[in-house]
Amino acid sequence: MSDGQFDSSANTLTLPKRAGLGFKPEYLVEILETKPNLGFVEIHAENYMVDGGPFHQHLTKVRSEYPLSIHGVGLSIGGTTKLDRDHLCRLKSLLDRYQPSVFSEHLAWCNHGGVFYNDLLPLPYNGSTLHRVCEHIDEAQDVLGVRMLIENPSTYVEFESSTWDEADFISEMTRRTGCGLLLDLNNAYISAVNHKRDLGAYMNALPLDAVGEIHLAGFSEDLDAAGSRLLIDAHASAIDVAVWDLYASAIDQLGKVATLIERDQNIPTLDEMMLEVSAAQMILDSCEALGNVQVSVGRQR
Repeated sequence: MSDGQFDSSANTLTLPKRAGLGFKPEYLVEILETKPNLGFVEIHAENYMVDGGPFHQHLTKVRSEYPLSIHGVGLSIGGTTKLDRDHLCRLKSLLDRYQPSVFSEHLAWCNHGGVFYNDLLPLPYNGSTLHRVCEHIDEAQDVLGVRMLIENPSTYVEFESSTWDEADFISEMTRRTGCGLLLDLNNAYISAVNHKRDLGAYMNALPLDAVGEIHLAGFSEDLDAAGSRLLIDAHASAIDVAVWDLYASAIDQLGKVATLIERDQNIPTLDEMMLEVSAAQMILDSCEALGNVQVSVGRQR
């Protein structure tokens, strides 16, 4: 295990400290024709793990206009089995092809025993899990030749076998491997509500000096079996005002950080998405005086 000594100085890139958008094929023509004011675009790696075809043709055009972030959803960093070397090699080919400014993955697992689950599943936070996660991050960073960002999860259950708080687990993970943190504020808010965590204490315990990108998205709301509020990371609606408030507070503390607006279901028009991009950019541009910033878009209750 590298114990935080991963040497990627020649391969560590950064995104512009601006607001960006998750790229969708529906936006291709309009983006290329109008060139909206985006700091960067982000894609899901697994959508582009093919040799050719229209997706690569489209991405090549968009990549020529904007910095790129690649976000993985299938590496299964938290899995109990070894990393899929074929998946890792295809991922390396994708990164070599597009030279993204950032590559990120999830603190989760999604395959076991040769079966792939189309979900990002939670982990128990204990010593054996930490050792395994760090080994997987070390292996991935060595093969890919980049410093990864690992995203904090949204969760709906907690494990009796956990002996670490999530934020402390993430802090130790970044210390041991030298990876960075993709701070998903929607996930942080969802998990705080679902598990009745102190959100402020959680945020303060995270390794904020390791944050290389922020994600913002919308959630859906339900009730659990006990009738308590249950939030779901659906990426299907506007960003909630509570997440906007959390973002403003985070930027006030961190300064400017590259920020992605995510939407993966109920895809709206590009103009609608640009309202949220512009709102995030307004907060970034006003981070020295956030008390005067009023965010009016993205309210969901």
